[in-house]
Amino acid sequence: MPELPEVETTRRLIEPFLLGQVIESIDHENNHRYTDLSNVVGKRITELSRRGKYIIARFEEPLELIVHLGMTGGFRLDEGKHTRVTVKTAKGTVYFQDSRKFGKWQVIPKGEYATMPTLQDMGPEPLSDDFRLEDFVQDMAACGKVKPYLLSQKPVAGLGNIYVDEALWHAQIHPEAVNLTQEQSTRLYHAIRDVIGRAVQAGGSTLSDGTYGQLDGNPGYFQFDHVAYAREGKACQRCDTPLEKYWLAQRGTHFCPRCQQL
Repeated sequence: MPELPEVETTRRLIEPFLLGQVIESIDHENNHRYTDLSNVVGKRITELSRRGKYIIARFEEPLELIVHLGMTGGFRLDEGKHTRVTVKTAKGTVYFQDSRKFGKWQVIPKGEYATMPTLQDMGPEPLSDDFRLEDFVQDMAACGKVKPYLLSQKPVAGLGNIYVDEALWHAQIHPEAVNLTQEQSTRLYHAIRDVIGRAVQAGGSTLSDGTYGQLDGNPGYFQFDHVAYAREGKACQRCDTPLEKYWLAQRGTHFCPRCQQL
């Protein structure tokens, strides 16, 4: 599933086609996952932002178009067999592709996120000034198992399976650690900011299934910097111990049994 770096890369690449533009048309499949999109046809996009894993288009009217890429969603410049939504402006046309059909588009009154609890309760953006070390340390001191808690989006926004595994490896913290110490939380805080920052610069991660790609079809490149995710059986780059994979909260979880002891 695309996480913050992939979604931010997507937002930046579609921005020239959408920001400041009037939506001339939105064509989409007759699917309950695309709700009230006709309400923004003929309206101008004044802001194109991202919150966690959501892209948010705002208009002159008090409306928001919320786009979640799901597991396999992404934008392209050409129509394909998995095109689900087509958006046309004077700057051009972008096509939303989604082979597994888990993506979701919804038009809502501005700021009314009651039907989207993940978005409503989301923590601070990891690269923003709102993500404060002292708050994070206090929060993590009372956390349950650290990986599921990070995946909940409550302590910090936008992290999914890939970048949680990567950050925990860098911070040398076991995925099931609870009630983190100040030292652990500090290491994790800096690891999150470092990993997410580098992943955004690299255009995100394109995995072996190839489902995530940039607007022109090119891949992201951060997968070449992965040190934990999908590297089970390979040597830990810190201690040379073979990395392991197991299932935690229904997620494949990668860690070093020596560097990340519970």
